[in-house]
Amino acid sequence: MLTSGCLLALYGGCREQDKVQGQLKPGSVQPAPKIEFDKVVIDFGKVGPGSKSTNEVKFTNAGNDVLKIIEIEQCCGVAAGLEKKEYAPGENGVLKVTYNATTQTGPFKGQVVVCSNNQTDPNTILTIKADIVPKIVCTPDRLRLFLDEENAACPKLTITSLDKQPFSIMAIRSTADCITAAYDPSAKAAEFVLDLKVDMEILQKNRKGMIDFIFTHPEGKAGSVYFNVLPKYTLDPQMLSCYNAKENEPISRTIKVLTNYNKDFEIESISSRDNTIKVTGSSKIENGYLLDIQITPPPKEGKIGFSDVLYINIKEGEKLAVSCNGYYARG
Repeated sequence: MLTSGCLLALYGGCREQDKVQGQLKPGSVQPAPKIEFDKVVIDFGKVGPGSKSTNEVKFTNAGNDVLKIIEIEQCCGVAAGLEKKEYAPGENGVLKVTYNATTQTGPFKGQVVVCSNNQTDPNTILTIKADIVPKIVCTPDRLRLFLDEENAACPKLTITSLDKQPFSIMAIRSTADCITAAYDPSAKAAEFVLDLKVDMEILQKNRKGMIDFIFTHPEGKAGSVYFNVLPKYTLDPQMLSCYNAKENEPISRTIKVLTNYNKDFEIESISSRDNTIKVTGSSKIENGYLLDIQITPPPKEGKIGFSDVLYINIKEGEKLAVSCNGYYARG
């Protein structure tokens, strides 16, 4: 007659024999959770810039043990959350995903990773997709400004709701506050025409940037217009590169200094930061000057290259700079 202790030992031995290379024989059930999502791609479709959209995806614990959600890893602009972190066998759950669109238009693709105690797939990847399309457009969408024109020759700006839904302008901000406009936050319309005012003194120091808008349109909370200023002068080239240079062996180059405003100007002085560059000749050309220069590489002294900057001072104007990078020949 077997004792109770022997019966327990025998039962335990039979359970061990049921396992074949870590798996139970058919008919035996090992407790394990299993997460199954209704879909693994969450497509928000077309959304407006700066808008906030919410979507839900259902899942089920298709296993026979408690499913535990350990962590939810999210990408930039995406937030995901659950009401709880443990789900009994057969229990359903809902993952709530919120996408905060940027102000930049175009396709978006990201991921949410659900980390759980699901043994076969502990890190379930959900793909998040969206297409950010404008709901409000600004015309023109880029401004080309001029330093010698009144108000920088800045045109009027038209802001239009593409779906004809009325909205309000709540804020206008620009780089260094160099461009402003009068607006009434209480006014609602499907289109606004703004007279932009340019601070020419500030614009001189901030020659490119953007104007940002905040709207009340439900699918177009924000918008931007880029601006840049046509510089008074252009250097061609803006950078000099010298390859296979040899110390103390002069290299000849030319530089064009051109005006973009069809106005005569004079070069007051030219200097070299490290005295490796000097002007050997100058001639007047259409809209500017042609400079003949000579670059004399300094002694190597174990270095692989050298650098210098040529400064060109315009009379009653700007100080222009041309950088120079040289690389010594090997050997």
